[in-house]
Amino acid sequence: MIKAIFTATLLCTPCTAFAETVLLMAERDGCYWCDRWDTEIAEIYPKTSEGKTARLERFDIKTGARDVDLEKPVRFTPTFILVNDSKEVGRIEGYPGEDFFWAILSKMLKDADISFEQAS
Repeated sequence: MIKAIFTATLLCTPCTAFAETVLLMAERDGCYWCDRWDTEIAEIYPKTSEGKTARLERFDIKTGARDVDLEKPVRFTPTFILVNDSKEVGRIEGYPGEDFFWAILSKMLKDADISFEQAS
């Protein structure tokens, strides 16, 4: 009886520990700023605390993103959308350059109360 109650409680309790955090990147062929982001950031992104916390997932602006609750449609490339548990929690429209990108992304993560994983 106790085991059944415990199991039912676990199944009915929301679990935020498994919430997935990703950084979606809307891009398109021939996008100068997408290419610039690739040159300046793409190689190091997965090695950073931000990249370990929110893995990058790219999508073509024409085909759209995976099933995510977006605040508004994506109109520009690149657009970076911070998603936590399938919901948009932050957005960067355009690529503001390397220094501003990191600062804005860090602020978005902090504003969404997403803990950073440590880069090793």
